[in-house]
Amino acid sequence: MKFAYADPPYHQLGKKLYAPHHAQANIWDDKQTHIELIQKLTDEYPDGWALSCNPRDLVWMLPNCPEDTRIGSWCKTWHQIRPTSTQFAWEAVIWRTTKKDPKRPMVRDWITGAATKQKGLPGAKPHYFNRWILELLVFNPNEDTLDDIFPGTNGMNAAINELKLF
Repeated sequence: MKFAYADPPYHQLGKKLYAPHHAQANIWDDKQTHIELIQKLTDEYPDGWALSCNPRDLVWMLPNCPEDTRIGSWCKTWHQIRPTSTQFAWEAVIWRTTKKDPKRPMVRDWITGAATKQKGLPGAKPHYFNRWILELLVFNPNEDTLDDIFPGTNGMNAAINELKLF
């Protein structure tokens, strides 16, 4: 089966945070670019895909997703403190998969842990997060492939390679 994971520059953060890292970072400040990404994932990866996004964007992203789409939550135990009364300490993952494997261990639709402090690329995901995405998709490295649409620090590939060792 063929899967994909996408962690694009979040809406309205492209030019602000990603311009030094991504030649077309500013296109991600437009909602339509994210909607087109959802359509691409749905069309080109019918077996399954996952997409990281800002929770505030779910209201306009979800109506563009297939009906069998699910929402996962990455709850951060360490996050940046902002001068507001509400601290936003989670990120959304929109995902879907057609694969089933009742013999696999249970996986929750949420995960908790610290955000990475990796230097060089804003929004880099920690290793445990990448493993969780693979578990949500019921990914098997011996049978399946996964395209990391925004490889960034190449963390997803490292998680896949680690699974191949078992």
